[in-house]
Amino acid sequence: MAAYQKGVTLVEIAIMLAIVGLLLGGMVKGNQLIANARVHSLISQQEGFKTAYLGFRDRFNALPGDYDRASTYIAGVAATANGNGNGQITPLGVAGATIDEHIAVWDHLSKAGFIGGSYTYAAGPETPASSPINAFGRFLQIVYDNAYGNGSAPPSHNLKTGNYIPSDILAAVDLKIDDGIAIGGKFRFSPYAGGGVSSAAPAGAGGCYAYTPTGIAYWVAAAPDANCGGASLL
Repeated sequence: MAAYQKGVTLVEIAIMLAIVGLLLGGMVKGNQLIANARVHSLISQQEGFKTAYLGFRDRFNALPGDYDRASTYIAGVAATANGNGNGQITPLGVAGATIDEHIAVWDHLSKAGFIGGSYTYAAGPETPASSPINAFGRFLQIVYDNAYGNGSAPPSHNLKTGNYIPSDILAAVDLKIDDGIAIGGKFRFSPYAGGGVSSAAPAGAGGCYAYTPTGIAYWVAAAPDANCGGASLL
C-alpha cells in the first residue's frame, strides 16, 4: 500500500509568505533606520562644526587654523601650529601659509574647547589624531577654496563632509538643511577626496548629481553613487 504523503496547505503557504513579508519588511525598515541615522550624523557634524568655527572667530577675532597667536592664547597649541593670520585657511604654500592650516583648524578648535575630541596638528596627510572623520571613515576639512559645486564659484571658506557618502544620503541632507540642489545654495557637491591616504575623488556630474532638462542639478537618489561628498559654505 502506498504511503500517504501530506501536501502543504494553502494556510501554511499563506503563513510562510506572511513570515517572509515580515522579514523583508524588517530588513527594509532596518535599512531606512540606518540611512536616517547617517543623515542625522552628517547634519549634526556639519551644524556642530559650523557653530564651533563661528564661535572661535567671535572669541578670538581670528579663524581656526589661520590664527597666528594660537599658541599664545590657547593652552596646548604648539608654536609650530600657528597660522599666518591672513584671514584665509589654506594648505601649506597657498596664500603664504607656512603650515597646513586646514589641518591646524582641528587643533585650534579642540584645544580651545569648541569641539569634542582631542586633535593635534601634524602636517598632512590627515590622520585620526589630527582630523575628525565622517560616518563613512573619511576626513572632514575646513578650507578656503572653490572646490565645491561645479567649481565656478569664487573661493570661500567651506566645511567639506569628506567622501564615500552615497548620493542619496547627501540628497536627504541637502533637502533637510538647504535647497536640495547639488551645485547651488549653502550645501553643495564637493570633489574633495577625503584626505589621509589618497582615495578616488567623488564621481561628480552624472554620478553624484545629474542635470534636469531645465538645467537644474539634483543629487542622484534613485540609483545612488557610493562615492560622493558635500560642502557647507561658511
